[in-house]
Amino acid sequence: MHRLLLLALPILALSACATMSVEQRVENKLVEAGLNPPMARCMAHRMVDKLSVSQLRQLSQFAGLRHQDGSTLTVDELAYRLRALNDPEIFAVVASAGLKCAIAA
Repeated sequence: MHRLLLLALPILALSACATMSVEQRVENKLVEAGLNPPMARCMAHRMVDKLSVSQLRQLSQFAGLRHQDGSTLTVDELAYRLRALNDPEIFAVVASAGLKCAIAA
């Protein structure tokens, strides 16, 4: 039994490293939406603790928001588009995170 456990522990540790955290997934979705990576990282860090899993899923719908010309999406544009979700909490959290991250930059 102990040998099996000793063999399983490294495999479990590797599989845990292979999966992305919620914060990393949110960051990736924000980058896909067109935010620059440092802003996306900062915002994701601030948003994951304040939004529910279902709200974070709603945010993931907006990965296709990137401008047609491939230009960067601003936080203001993202917040404006998120109003369509009709969830004031998502809007407030995204806007607050964007403002705090812009000031910190």
